[in-house]
Amino acid sequence: MLDPMKIAAAQLTCVPGDVPANVRQLVALAGQAREQGAELVVFPEFALTGYELDLMAEDPGQWVTADDARLDALKATGIATVVNCAVPTDGPRPAIGTLVHGADGELITTYLKQHLYENERGVFSAGGQDGRFELGGLRFALATCFDNHFPDLTARAAADGCQVHLASSLYGTGDGVHERATVYPGIARDSGMHVVLANHVGPSGPWTGCGRSALWAPGGTLLAEADDRTTTVTVADVL
Repeated sequence: MLDPMKIAAAQLTCVPGDVPANVRQLVALAGQAREQGAELVVFPEFALTGYELDLMAEDPGQWVTADDARLDALKATGIATVVNCAVPTDGPRPAIGTLVHGADGELITTYLKQHLYENERGVFSAGGQDGRFELGGLRFALATCFDNHFPDLTARAAADGCQVHLASSLYGTGDGVHERATVYPGIARDSGMHVVLANHVGPSGPWTGCGRSALWAPGGTLLAEADDRTTTVTVADVL
């Protein structure tokens, strides 16, 4: 029988378009997660820039590769990290990519967001493959924000033997509060997977993140939840 793994969901208020400043925030949060015994920390969508679509469209300096030196300090934190950002592609547009690095700093996998949300479609290229990786004997699925609104994606993950579903997202105040509170426990209930949501808190582009990053058990029981105003990590055991 596998031992439980502690996983952290992080939330923060990004500095718009300032990758080094946001990496410093992520490093601090990764340190907090590790101090609480977490082996993996998940960050929100566009954690390195905030939801700054105009900046990402105009400035390739906002795009990040898995071996980008700006990530070195984060890869040296001694904890596995799940970081979402704009990543270059073979074409003229970037993609919305999730970079997964192990505790040793080595790249485990990259996932490209498949379901682009409204104004993202004019800036990014969509991915075409599901995201999977294994760590500590567990099989993980990856999804980014709007991806999580497509039940076929999460159903494929469950059918593929995934035990934990990781979501890097941005849900704002207003309607986003209800969506966040409905979509993610629903995935846990319907798929039988643990679900980990990392959300923004505070301003991010045109939105104000509603926070409440959280983890749910299979069946939809809430395991841990952050507040709606603090840059922090929330940690729970999954198995």
